[in-house]
Amino acid sequence: MKFTFIKYIALAAFLFTSYTAFLPATLTTTTFNTKNTEPTIAKDSSLDFNPNFHIYLCFGQSNMEGSATIQKKDLLENSRFKVLQSLDCDNLKRKKGEWYTAVAPLTQCYTGLSPADYFGKTMVNNLADSISIGLVNVAVGGSDIRLFDKEIYANYDDTYKEDWFADKIKAYGGNPYNHLIQLAKQAQKRGVIKGILLHQGESNTGDEKWPSYVATIYNNMLADLSLNAAEVPLLAGEMVHEDQGGKCASMNPIVNTLPSVVPTAHIVSSKECEARKDSVHFNSAGVRELGKRYAQKMLQLKYK
Repeated sequence: MKFTFIKYIALAAFLFTSYTAFLPATLTTTTFNTKNTEPTIAKDSSLDFNPNFHIYLCFGQSNMEGSATIQKKDLLENSRFKVLQSLDCDNLKRKKGEWYTAVAPLTQCYTGLSPADYFGKTMVNNLADSISIGLVNVAVGGSDIRLFDKEIYANYDDTYKEDWFADKIKAYGGNPYNHLIQLAKQAQKRGVIKGILLHQGESNTGDEKWPSYVATIYNNMLADLSLNAAEVPLLAGEMVHEDQGGKCASMNPIVNTLPSVVPTAHIVSSKECEARKDSVHFNSAGVRELGKRYAQKMLQLKYK
């Protein structure tokens, strides 16, 4: 099901984040080994495989891509939190396929703050110093979930005809799923894939087949990367909650049925996570909280 307001909201989100605003922070909610508040773009030159380098794959649409404003406190770094750069970004001084110390944005070149950011930060703050976290994040604002189905993606790569959407698809070689899988295979040379994070559903609001679509994509990922479902849980986050007036909150009951279709799937609640005025995207505080909840769930599952 397509909704006109989703189309315009997705466009507004893209324009809003095309130039990231760095605003002063009043609180610091994470603890790191550095007092630096500006990104240093530290490239990781190590090429050795490390079983204690835990990789997480992230995909979805605009909230996972990063729609929220990046603030000064969001730029704090931890050398144990890495990102495999998904695109060549001259503005970030990063090259596709190279590892960097993770600093937002973690998807495309001009996106905003994603739950993936605070997932990684929370993970390293709660794990032994011997464990590092690496992210691979390929998300497409405005996308139908079936854009990540490797068999039918071509039917959903022009959901919106505007350049803002077409350019996202082109950046991923026309096939975001394949782009993600190729990066994931590269990541496997360095560490172990431990889980998959999904935030998508706004563009599929009301579609009761969504859990089966996700199951197909998840199973394809497991097969293409030779992964065992029991060892690689899938975490799916809710849309902006009804307590925040979420315009897509009616999708949450459908999202919550996912574990009945995918036994290794777990739902991350968005209740009380703050939203932007569009009532579709989380604001910076909401993104931070949602990212922490993804991490808390994963810590419960994988690091008891």
